[in-house]
Amino acid sequence: MNGIHDMGGMQDMGPVRPEKNEPVFHAAWERRVFALDMAVDETNRYEIELIPPADYLRMSYYEKWLTSLIETLKKGGLATSAEIESGKAAGGIISGRHVLSVAEVAAMIVPPPEAKVPITAVPRFHVEQRVRARNINPMGHTRLPRYLRGKLGTIERMWGVESPWDTDTEGRRIDDKPQSVYSVRFAARELWGDQASQRDSVYADLWEGYLEAA
Repeated sequence: MNGIHDMGGMQDMGPVRPEKNEPVFHAAWERRVFALDMAVDETNRYEIELIPPADYLRMSYYEKWLTSLIETLKKGGLATSAEIESGKAAGGIISGRHVLSVAEVAAMIVPPPEAKVPITAVPRFHVEQRVRARNINPMGHTRLPRYLRGKLGTIERMWGVESPWDTDTEGRRIDDKPQSVYSVRFAARELWGDQASQRDSVYADLWEGYLEAA
């Protein structure tokens, strides 16, 4: 969807100030939100994108996760608004749901082993080919930044094959079919006009389905 979360290319949003020696978590509650997200395994990135702009800009990273998690729990029937407000469960274990142990949650964040069967797809484009990013405006989640849509670029590198991560408004994958992934170079002037430096470029890693021949 098109929302405040898609901030690439926006002006006057302030500088990015990296925190020196930044910890993974700044507070204990952030650890719990991360663990809950892994346990529920249904948190919808689209729910984060639905957060109103004013709230989205003031929230920290894990506040956004928590907001998304709460909406996912309510919509999935895993918790009611009253239970979330009180912090106490009103009933027993929901039928068909497994209560995870701490050890099980820890195992879920370990990277999976590499697939033994190679995933292949015949690439549609080749290095140095001119392409155009499709001008799409989906209702769900997409990894094609808004500021690249409709813009011309050049294939610089082929990264391999992976299934796209785009989802519908319910968080379901739209297309699980593996696609080629490319590094595409966009001239800064193509994106922002003549005021941009002719020496600058932006490189974006894009799935094949985002591109069309120029």
